[in-house]
Amino acid sequence: MATVLSVSGSPSASSRTNRLLCHLDDRLTAQGHEVIPLDVRTVPARALLGADFRHPAISEAAELFARADGVVVGTPVYKASYSGVLKALLDLLPQYALTGKTVLPLATGGSTAHVLAIDYALRPVLNSMGAAHVVQGWFTLDRDITAHEDGTVTVAPGAAEALHHVVDQFSAALATRPAVPAPAPSVLAAAG
Repeated sequence: MATVLSVSGSPSASSRTNRLLCHLDDRLTAQGHEVIPLDVRTVPARALLGADFRHPAISEAAELFARADGVVVGTPVYKASYSGVLKALLDLLPQYALTGKTVLPLATGGSTAHVLAIDYALRPVLNSMGAAHVVQGWFTLDRDITAHEDGTVTVAPGAAEALHHVVDQFSAALATRPAVPAPAPSVLAAAG
């Protein structure tokens, strides 16, 4: 099947967003996809905040994006937008790092007031990075995610059904994705 990069944009290892992604990664793995997790919080802050494009961790992240057929991007919503650590990483990736990729945006937050963060904050960035297809995303309320001490998560029935639906749509989109040619090299005109 496809290789999926699962990107957690949460600054916390024990966050609901991170645990929810792990839960959904299991569903994608069960559907036959190879899932590679990337926790942005593990990328050195010095590389992210110092915009060190040559740092090995940034190069490794760029290689993971290049290798993936599809990308799941999960983020908590802060101040009506996606997390700063996710923004820092996306800013350091090549401009068209998502060319030819199918992308599933997911967000978690404490209030339905933030539900549009996916469409108004995250989706435009994903599109600007060349995503071939950004499937319907999903926002899950924090109260619908119960994190257990063993690292597992339980999702409220209504939210679980909706999440499974968008993950299954993402999986189906991966299975039917067309071959995408490599981007043409850019040519700079000589000043003269």
